[in-house]
This record gives sequence, structure tokens and C-alpha cells, in this order.
Amino acid sequence: MNHDILMSRVARVVKDKGALKLIRRFLQSGTMVGGVVHRRSEGTPQGGPLSPLLSNILLDDLDKELERRGHSFCRYADDCNIYVRSRVSGERVMASITGFLARHLRLRVNAEKSVVGRPRDRTFLGYSVTHYRDLRLIVAGSSLVRLRRRLKVLFRQGRGRRLTTTIELLNPVLRGWFQYFRLAESPVVFKSLDAWVRRRLRCVLWRQWKRPQTRLTALMRHGLDQTRSHATGRTAVVVLGWSARRVGHKVGGPSLVSPPSWSLLYAR
Repeated sequence: MNHDILMSRVARVVKDKGALKLIRRFLQSGTMVGGVVHRRSEGTPQGGPLSPLLSNILLDDLDKELERRGHSFCRYADDCNIYVRSRVSGERVMASITGFLARHLRLRVNAEKSVVGRPRDRTFLGYSVTHYRDLRLIVAGSSLVRLRRRLKVLFRQGRGRRLTTTIELLNPVLRGWFQYFRLAESPVVFKSLDAWVRRRLRCVLWRQWKRPQTRLTALMRHGLDQTRSHATGRTAVVVLGWSARRVGHKVGGPSLVSPPSWSLLYAR
């Protein structure tokens, strides 16, 4: 991102010289690598709220150019999807827009991340679409993988703690994730995620019970008959396997892993 071009776009709407000077200093703030400060000649510091705002200001010219051409597009900061009718049209538009960005804004398009493909094969801000003619928003598979990886860390931290404490750790993450993906039209995803979380909570319980006699007592306390409690509690069962068995579902049902602090994802 060229600093002079960016500042010229910012100066169109910001007339305060002090603010412009502060933004220029922000852009030119150096980075420290190995104890040595390196000056920045282009680009913006990442991780702050000002970086996407400056990207929107600079790429406003791109929005106007796409509107002038009559393209359907969706852009957030420096992520942009342009929709056309065929692959040939997509390759032509991609080459044209790449040239426009290079000539007018001196921006280089990341060739590794830019590709022409069908919408169902691409992700945008964690979302994807169905492959049916009636397109619907769905949660991208990569988003689910990242969430499960993050939750597994929280489940490991919950070992040795009360179940309610573990749930209190999970709730902010799950609720925030669900609110972000509330536009997705795929209830099956949320139901399957809810079932996966419950299985993991049952795993936490099974590990906490530890000894066969403790497991036997706990199973009977939660409503399982004595015969099935003996068969389950006194056998070496893999933790995740027990949580997915019918016995695990019966014992670890809503009454066990659904205290008032827990809420169904697909019911909100």
C-alpha cells in the first residue's frame, strides 16, 4: 500500500492537518526485528482497528470502478469477491482488475490467494454457499475446524475442574461464534456442533470419575439401572467411545450436561 496515494485519498475528506500528520506517523511507524528497528515505506501496521479503515478508504476507488462496470461484488477491507457468469469472464475480470489496482492504486494482488472458482468452492469471511441452484449461506468447513481446535484447548484446560466451570469457559466462545454465523442457513451444522460439545463434556465427566466404583455410583445416581451401570462402569471403555454410546447419551443427556448456564446452539 503506497503511503502517498493513501494519504491523498484520506485528505479528500479529512481536513485537519494534525490528524493527517498522526495518520502519516502511524503508517511510517517501524517494526523491530531481532532488536533492530526497520522503517516502513509501504503497507499498514496490522492488528489495529485503523488498518481495515484505511483499506476501505483506499479501495473506495475499486468499489466505484466495479459499480461503473456493473459487476456484482462483495468486499470487506482487502477481501473482495466478484461474481460473473462464467470462468472465462472471471479470468478476464481478474486480469482487468489486477491491472486497475496496479495502475491507479499501486497495489499488488496476492496471486496465491486470488483464484477464479465457483462460489461453493470459495470462502468469504468464514462463510460459503451451497452447491444447489437455490444458493444459501453456510458455515465454511475451515471455520468449523478452527472452532473445534480452539474448543479442544478449553476442554483440556477443564480437566480437574467442575463441569460448570468448563461450561463457563465454553459459553463466551460458542455464543460469539454463533452470533457471527447467525446468517448461515444450515441448522444441521449447529445441531451437530452441539452434539459434539456434549460428547466432549461427557468425556470430561468420565475422566473425573476415574475409578470403576466411582463411575458405577455416578451412573446409577444419574438414572441408569444397576445392570447397565455395572456393564459400563467396570469395563475399560475409551472415553470418547463411551460418550458416543447409547449409555453415554442416556446418562449425559440434558439433565447432566445442560445446567442453566448452558444453552443449545441451534435454539438461539
